[in-house]
This record gives sequence, C-alpha cells and structure tokens, in this order.
Amino acid sequence: MADVQKQIVDFHDKIKLVTFDENAILRDKRDIILNKLKTRLKAMFEEKDEPVPQYDSFDQGSYKMGTGVVPLDSDYDIDVGISFKVKKDDYPDPVVVKQWVYDALNVHPHKKVEMKRPCVTVVYHKDDEPVYHVDLAVYSDESCNSDGKKYLARGKLNSSADNKSWEVSDPKGLMNTVGNKYSGEDKKQFIRVIRYLKRWKAYNFSFVGNAAPIGIGLTVAAYDWFILSKTQDNVANTSKYNDLQATRDLVKKMVDNFGTRLRVYLPVEPYSELFAKMTDNQMTDFKGKLDKLLEALDSAISEIAPEVACETLKKVFGDDFPVPAKKETARVTGPSIATSSNSAYA
Repeated sequence: MADVQKQIVDFHDKIKLVTFDENAILRDKRDIILNKLKTRLKAMFEEKDEPVPQYDSFDQGSYKMGTGVVPLDSDYDIDVGISFKVKKDDYPDPVVVKQWVYDALNVHPHKKVEMKRPCVTVVYHKDDEPVYHVDLAVYSDESCNSDGKKYLARGKLNSSADNKSWEVSDPKGLMNTVGNKYSGEDKKQFIRVIRYLKRWKAYNFSFVGNAAPIGIGLTVAAYDWFILSKTQDNVANTSKYNDLQATRDLVKKMVDNFGTRLRVYLPVEPYSELFAKMTDNQMTDFKGKLDKLLEALDSAISEIAPEVACETLKKVFGDDFPVPAKKETARVTGPSIATSSNSAYA
C-alpha cells in the first residue's frame, strides 16, 4: 500500500471550511443579516403598535458541526436558526411566522430573498454571481410548547394548507449526537472523512434539483458506518491514522447497505429519511458513482507508488487533490506496515 496520508491530509486542509469562530468574513456576513433582522423586526412591529417578537438565533449546519468544505462555485452556504418565543398552536399557519423574517430582510437591492419550504434564504450577489447565501430556519421555541419540543416552520408563500406544517425538530440535538460520537484525534479523522465525501459529491454531481445526495445525509452515513483506521508500524511500535483506508471502509459500508436505495435516517427527531427526495433514477446514479469511488479507493490502496495512487484519487476528488512528483516519494515495502481497523473490509 502506498503511503499517501500526507497528500490526503493536505487535500483536507485545502478543502476544509473553518467554523464561524475561525472565519471572520463569513462571521461578519452572518452578523450583518442578524443585525438587519433585529432592526427591521423591531421597526415593523412598532409601526403596527404590536409587541416585538422575541427570539434566539444560533448557528447550525456544517459550519457549526465543523464538517463544511470550500464550495467549488464560491457560493458559501451559511445556516442559522431563528427560534421565536411563540407557541406553535397560536400560529396554525407557520408561514405567518416565517414571513416576519422574509419581510424584515426583503429590503436590500443587492440581495435576493426567497421563502423556501424549510427556510428563508438570502442570496448576496457580486457581478451577477451569487457569492454566499444564508439559510434561516424559523422555529417555534421549545420553551413555549407544552411538549417541550422545538418545531420547524415549513411552507412557502402561497402554499396550500397541505404544504404548510410545524415539524418537530432538534437541530442542537443532532449537532451534539453527531459531534460527540468521537473525541480527540479520532474525531478529527471522522471529520476529515466526512469532508472527503462532501468534496467528492461536489465534484461528481449536478446541484440541480435533488440530483446530489445532501450533505447531512453523507454526514449521518458516516455517523452510522464510519470505522477508525490506523496504520501500525510494528518495527517502530508506532501508529498513524490512515484516512484512505477509513474512507474506503465507509464507502464500502454505504455500497453494501444500498439495496435499491440507500436509506439513512436522522438520529434525532423527526427521524426523517435523508435521501427520500432523490428519485429512483437519481439513486441509480448515486449508486453508480459510489461504485466508481470504491473502485478508485481500492485501486489507490493496492498501488505501491504514491504518485500513481494520488493520480487515481485526483480523478474522483478533483484537481485540489495533490499529486507528488515521483522523486518526492519513496516506496514503503516490507511486513512492518499493517493496517489496523475494526472493519471487516480493511
């Protein structure tokens, strides 16, 4: 097996999207939106001589979970939760609450505001191209509901009653459940492998409609099936993480669990099936691309020359995957190198 751990970690460091705490630009963009929401909501309700609705805001999604990747199209996706201190039963039409956010933010000439079924999206453009967008998920806060649960407002402007609903949701529970499964250096490998899958998705799928598997689906697939992998040097009595093997083992588990469809469920309420919106044809395409990924990973593992293994990986992960010059690599041979993994496929 070629030792490409350096190259694959270099790839990770190039594609990783740091958290808000580490990225001042994106943090500022988020804060601009939140400050405008606060100011405009206050003005809107004071004009009507009505109490200003109270709410909490919180980060959610891949930024908060630390699994984000740099987008290939430069359109950064920021996810924020807005949890209003309102009882869902007082608003049978959840779009009424969502429209507070929509109306408060739909006042700027350089952005587009759209109410989607799960969120309100604000898109900022530069030279007619989207440069980042903020998805604001609107909730009824758990502190206001008799069952102590948080509810997501689903529905669009002008949606029929059948397409509007309050859906029980636990975004913080999801982040804690996934984020706490591993710790320390083990967690770092877990996160790296999720990012490899997300970049593979971005490089290999169209983002039109539901053609691509959603990122949270890949994250939960890793939560379900990821297995740590390390390479043991028996001579030096040391070990180091083997991301290539760990990625291969996860993809193999996904392929083995596919059937006619790959079914992955949220580990918290509402326990929804995360790839449900993909059609059967899209699922067939997903399976075919997973098979090709597994083939490439197996081929890279079987290679002795690191530069050849990296060329193979570059074909499935994209041009950001580094390929060392032949003179920079040395072949690792002999019985002292062994892969340690709990996987049946290691």
